[in-house]
Amino acid sequence: MKWDWILFDADETLFTFDAFGGLQRMFLDYSVTFTAEDYQDYQAINKPLWVDYQNGAITALQLQHQRFESWAERLNVPASDLNRAFLNAMAEICAPLPGAVSLLDSLKGKAKLGIITNGFTALQQIRLERTGLRDYFDLIVISEEVGVAKPDPRVFDYALERMGNPPRERVLMVGDTAESDILGGINAGIATCWLNHHGRTLPEDIAPLYQVTSLSELEQLLCKQ
Repeated sequence: MKWDWILFDADETLFTFDAFGGLQRMFLDYSVTFTAEDYQDYQAINKPLWVDYQNGAITALQLQHQRFESWAERLNVPASDLNRAFLNAMAEICAPLPGAVSLLDSLKGKAKLGIITNGFTALQQIRLERTGLRDYFDLIVISEEVGVAKPDPRVFDYALERMGNPPRERVLMVGDTAESDILGGINAGIATCWLNHHGRTLPEDIAPLYQVTSLSELEQLLCKQ
């Protein structure tokens, strides 16, 4: 095996992340029928907040509250309550992506495995327990706890320190978001693999070492090495 450590993003890399489904489920508790149009409005607010968070302009807490501010006013419920309900709903509907368990089984014992995620602490811990994937991982780093988000190299420096500072050329980062996972890995001087499920075009200035379209393709790639 060419790698001592393989690090993974969580959402849409190892786990499904059906935000629309989670929001629909959560709003049922508030007697709201959450529509596709509502979801578009939510994403119009949520997506720029994630960019701000990745760029260090806002904190995790600000993101979690601001994305629900308009609904908090409408329902007269604290934004923090809505955010908590959303994370709980997301934990309930989460599942490993196709190929995730097979990939982790094939890597276990050949390399150490870790997770570096910009997702939030409350959700990540529950999800790992609930999906039974917790025991595969030697390291879990959540940006909310570090205080900076991928692509900031400090998240990776923190992780590498906790890993015992292995040689960076022996560490691979796998993720679906070029602008955070891949750029972050490159900034930190480690190898990267872009998981491109959706046939996206890579931003011009980001060049991963590998590109795959599925976790089963990644398993074939890594197990040949």
